[in-house]
Amino acid sequence: MKKLRYGVIGTGAIGGFYGGMLAHSGQEVHFLFNTDFEYVREHGLRVDSVFGDFHLKNVHAYQNTKEMPVCDVVLVGLKTTSNDLLKTLLPPLLCQNTMVILIQNGLGNEAHLAADFPGLSIAGGLGFICSGKFGPGHIVHSEHGKINFGSHQGDNQTILKQVIADLQAAHVPAEIAEDLVTSRWKKLVWNVPYNGLTVVMNALTSELMAHPATYQLCKELMLEVIGAANACGVQVSEHFAQVMLEYTLDMKPYAPSMKLDFDFKRPMEIDAIYSAPLEAAQKAGFNMPKVRMLEQQLRLIQSRYL
Repeated sequence: MKKLRYGVIGTGAIGGFYGGMLAHSGQEVHFLFNTDFEYVREHGLRVDSVFGDFHLKNVHAYQNTKEMPVCDVVLVGLKTTSNDLLKTLLPPLLCQNTMVILIQNGLGNEAHLAADFPGLSIAGGLGFICSGKFGPGHIVHSEHGKINFGSHQGDNQTILKQVIADLQAAHVPAEIAEDLVTSRWKKLVWNVPYNGLTVVMNALTSELMAHPATYQLCKELMLEVIGAANACGVQVSEHFAQVMLEYTLDMKPYAPSMKLDFDFKRPMEIDAIYSAPLEAAQKAGFNMPKVRMLEQQLRLIQSRYL
């Protein structure tokens, strides 16, 4: 097979890490930057990773997708709060066989993109990673790093397999997801409690796990998400909540992406992580009172600074 040409939209904690790993391994990767463009063009992209630190000195960096080449694969690492920009960002990068992979949190992102691009090959990527952007052109990857992929629309299994092979060659654990919708719900089992509670409680994940009351609250929120998934026809065992609790107990102290967004007074991904699953659960006749309360608290908090 010919080598794939990759494009990255959203070169932050996620796009900067996975795109950076691909570029470091020798793949052709073109990065879209916003505020970091001038810095990266002059100084390059630095990734400090538990997989090994590296510095990309010569980065294919752009400030506008109209200046970027057409790509075989576009990795979208934008926060879902910016997904409305994809209508204008994506077209210059697309050809007949381009596949777009949304490496994002939440539910329903692929369906929203498919509504705007009916003929586009679309997949989802689920990164199980502790990573953050800690300065211009500087990504810090502190733990985990696995990424799973699932197809949403289009015949893209061949390209997905090559993407996985390229990532594995770059020393990134990658594989096909069991099922994209199931995988998205299972990731919500972790994202719903820890993203929101770290904001509301102004705490790291380790603090939530250390206190019996917040440990129990995390578990109850997880069980609500699992109940909603099952009501929507997605089979997730209640035991999975205990798996996620133990997974988090083993993690280093961590501030999830929503906590960082709150700290830097950026829009939080409330719609994708909370409102979308709440709406799906309501349509299925399932009530999520604790998740609803957390969503409402987050909206009040966000209204104070936006």
